[in-house]
Amino acid sequence: MDAPLISQSPCFNQRWFHWKHPRLRANVDFEPLLPPPLPYINSSRRRLLSASGDRLPAIVRASRSCSCGRNRSAVVHMASESENGNCNAWAARDPSGVLSPYKFDRRAVQREDVSLKITHCGVCYADVKWTRNLHNDSKYPLVPGHEIAGVVTEVGPDVKGFKVGDHVGVGTYVNSCRDCENCNSSLENYCPKSVFTFNGIDTDGTVTKGGYSTHIVVHERYCFKIPDGYPLAKAAPLLCAGITVYTPMMRHNMNQPGKSLGVIGLGGLGHMAVKFGKAFGLKVTVFSTSESKRDEAINVLGADNFVISSNTQQMESLKNSLHFIVDTASGDHPFDPYLSLLKVGGVMAVVCFPSEIRINPASLNVGARTLSGSIVGGTKDIQEMVNFCAANKIYPEIEIIKIDYINEALQRLVNRDIKYRFVIDIENSF
Repeated sequence: MDAPLISQSPCFNQRWFHWKHPRLRANVDFEPLLPPPLPYINSSRRRLLSASGDRLPAIVRASRSCSCGRNRSAVVHMASESENGNCNAWAARDPSGVLSPYKFDRRAVQREDVSLKITHCGVCYADVKWTRNLHNDSKYPLVPGHEIAGVVTEVGPDVKGFKVGDHVGVGTYVNSCRDCENCNSSLENYCPKSVFTFNGIDTDGTVTKGGYSTHIVVHERYCFKIPDGYPLAKAAPLLCAGITVYTPMMRHNMNQPGKSLGVIGLGGLGHMAVKFGKAFGLKVTVFSTSESKRDEAINVLGADNFVISSNTQQMESLKNSLHFIVDTASGDHPFDPYLSLLKVGGVMAVVCFPSEIRINPASLNVGARTLSGSIVGGTKDIQEMVNFCAANKIYPEIEIIKIDYINEALQRLVNRDIKYRFVIDIENSF
């Protein structure tokens, strides 16, 4: 039995969304400028439920005024379990975030598409956020995963850059408008119509499903070659963790040998920032709240210095000493103490999402310092980063798991019990 259809704007991922069903307005709490959660399917009873568990009509209609000024609507097809689905996966069914086996249909390969057999998929904290509906916009059943590596099995007739057998990767987005200023500048990650690899609404109205699955079909523009000899298991985390720190480092010229880099946090992103910093010839200092990470930072990752950020004396000794800082610490933390460590004209790049950023303007103005933000990277930067890692033998530190361990792995990720990235062995899990 097919799932009910949800009618909504094709621009659902934009900020303004008006729900027509009164119980959705009454029962759903959501953050400002984020859409309320879509209903989800209770597969055991085939009911359409709101986030609060209420039964809803089979069709929920919504509308918004698109940029053209006209009200438009489109049908969003919610994938449903099917014994005959062409793709095996694991999915979350509700905000508990618990994943279990699931089948659905991937689209047929179109003229400019690449289909790949997924061999490995990295586990990112984004997988926790959306499986558990922490952004209040999760669309269930939800198949997470946006650090995808695999092997091409089919290409469309107009594909120029790939052939069957190529090793490839797919990152955090699988579509964009391909016509705006950002897309024309290879900054597709900033396209206002970019489509997330999972839990996004694609141009055909379907909800995208990620890499906790056996294969995926994407337009060739959003597929990246993994050079021969680079292990696919280690390539997967490059597509999010790697590119997230590589992009601001290149943008702000943090690749100048002999200069100094501070890295705040030593997790999946932070350890890649350390590896890139050393490959660029920088003197790298790691900032952490945990003394237990000192040996790993120095002796395994090759950092030159390790500082406990809560130790005032250690922090004071580094004032005005760093050219660059990359901040990967997702929890709330002060910014002024770190900004004071930068030299005149120094740059601090924030790639994390604390709940707020508070700074004294003097921390920037007195010293002409820059505080900058960044998310992932455009297609050109991603391919450049993958090639750089292969040429310089830069490999993420990973723990390989099978898909049936994923619920435990996600909880360990929440508990920060991982060095430094889980990677699911998809090929041997189904």
